[in-house]
Amino acid sequence: MSSDPGTLSAERILDTAEEVLRRYGPAKATVLDVARALGVSHGSVYRHFPSKAALRAAVTERWLTRISTPLAGVAGAEGPAGERLRRWLFELNRAKRRISREDPELFDTFHLLAAQSEGVVEAHREVLTGQLTVIVADGVASGEFDVADPALAARAVLQATTRFHHPAHVSEWDEPVLEDELALVLALLLDGLRVRRAS
Repeated sequence: MSSDPGTLSAERILDTAEEVLRRYGPAKATVLDVARALGVSHGSVYRHFPSKAALRAAVTERWLTRISTPLAGVAGAEGPAGERLRRWLFELNRAKRRISREDPELFDTFHLLAAQSEGVVEAHREVLTGQLTVIVADGVASGEFDVADPALAARAVLQATTRFHHPAHVSEWDEPVLEDELALVLALLLDGLRVRRAS
């Protein structure tokens, strides 16, 4: 076992935990497995993460952050709100589909972990809703959207597009018409958000 805890960072533990989860799956992977893979005692892991649940929640949070961080750039970008909303939704959908296609075992593992880490998932939903709120509020400020409560509208957009980003729908993501259907839903959402011009 390694006796140098100074080289053991939380990030290194999370990298290793992700590999252990990929290898053994969430049902069998333990903190002891992570410690063995790192060459340290399990006490060294517990100094960074006080429980198995805390370690799994941290792994899940990091995975969800990989998805939400690039979307923040889209939400805060310049340009019409409608176009940014379109880019945001399509990028969220494509990111989830890419991960599920390139590493399906790990995707399934994260889906299971997320179901056990409701607080982490709720925080992720709030991050996504916050990004959408920025877009909708910008649309209201520019006169593009007519919405009384941008945060409420953002929550509705996220709920209305669940099929295109929630892991429970992963079996539908290979359908060739998926992006066409997302475009149709988006058109309806934008129609509901936009300012009505007097005829």
